[in-house]
Amino acid sequence: MHYKRFIMMLPNLSLINVNSNQGARGCFHQRGWKPCLKSAVLCTFGSFLLLFLCDCDAAGSEFSRISESQSSRQLTLTERISEIGFSQTIEVSDVLLETRSSFQDIKIYQSPHFGKVLVLDDVVQITERDGDSYNEMMAHIPMMAHPSPKRVLVIGGGDGYVLSEVLKHPSVEHVDHVDLDAEVIDVCRKYFPWGDAWDDPRVRLHTVDGSSFIRNAQKGFYDVIVQDSSDPFGDDGEILPSSVLYEKEHFHHLYAALADNGVFNFQAETLGIPSDFNGILKWRSLLLADDMFKAVRYGTIAIPTYPTGQIGFLLCTKKKETAVMNERKMASIRERFNAIEENHMGTTYYQPRLQISAFDLPLAAERRIYGSDFVL
Repeated sequence: MHYKRFIMMLPNLSLINVNSNQGARGCFHQRGWKPCLKSAVLCTFGSFLLLFLCDCDAAGSEFSRISESQSSRQLTLTERISEIGFSQTIEVSDVLLETRSSFQDIKIYQSPHFGKVLVLDDVVQITERDGDSYNEMMAHIPMMAHPSPKRVLVIGGGDGYVLSEVLKHPSVEHVDHVDLDAEVIDVCRKYFPWGDAWDDPRVRLHTVDGSSFIRNAQKGFYDVIVQDSSDPFGDDGEILPSSVLYEKEHFHHLYAALADNGVFNFQAETLGIPSDFNGILKWRSLLLADDMFKAVRYGTIAIPTYPTGQIGFLLCTKKKETAVMNERKMASIRERFNAIEENHMGTTYYQPRLQISAFDLPLAAERRIYGSDFVL
């Protein structure tokens, strides 16, 4: 996923108790003038720094960041969505990796609570602690919607988590994984516990652009396609390279590459950000146009480290009945899920009931997305 956001990293320095009611006089009295002068200088510098950062932000600066390489002191990643005046902070204790590929900056941080954190171009992509929610839902919702998926395409998802979840399904015979940045894949192989997913003999890795790959894909080949792409636009409205994966032409190529009973699932942003919601409406309209997908539904995921704590996906099916979750189909899904658990490859977020409940949205959201098709 992933928003282009303001990020600021600050070391957590406890050099002076700014909440002390002793004030400067108490400081001089207790510690002498030299330590106090040092603290005063540091406080003055800190105040100037914060004012400088605020001024940069007010002037429309894209992001402000103070980083401390390989630091053992506590750092904070503060991410901001300027459109809604929202920000949140993750505390990290160490910088495990800082590098740059041909396409983007790649960083791995260690967080006391969230474990390893992958950051690409200053945008949080995944953490060990809550990565299960997004990636399990992106994979298992479409995989379970199909009665027996054998051939799967994963576009994006260079961290490998979606791929590892797809491979839990014993019906899978072949997976094409397409991601442009080989260095992200190499980093995630090393740092994350699911990094051996590419070693599965069913997987064929293609380090190419997703839009060009799908243009040349065999027609009607894939049972399921999962697109785990980055955001098509930035926090400032900037059009990003991944926007090509959200265009009408690309959707047509995806539709053509799917088998008759095919399922397509892709990252579809957040309900609580107006520009994102407008994107949801636009993409759903494109996917339903020209007699393409017969059902396109927005599902929601709770995830603490993504802005507003929520993100969603659009599940698209070539046949309307594929999207229907009746008792017979739910019984089959529960049976398949139990088989995965018996193979010691279970999930921690996804469960079969989410095949239905993930699509229950706030009333205002459902009315706006589905219009006259909405039924209480």
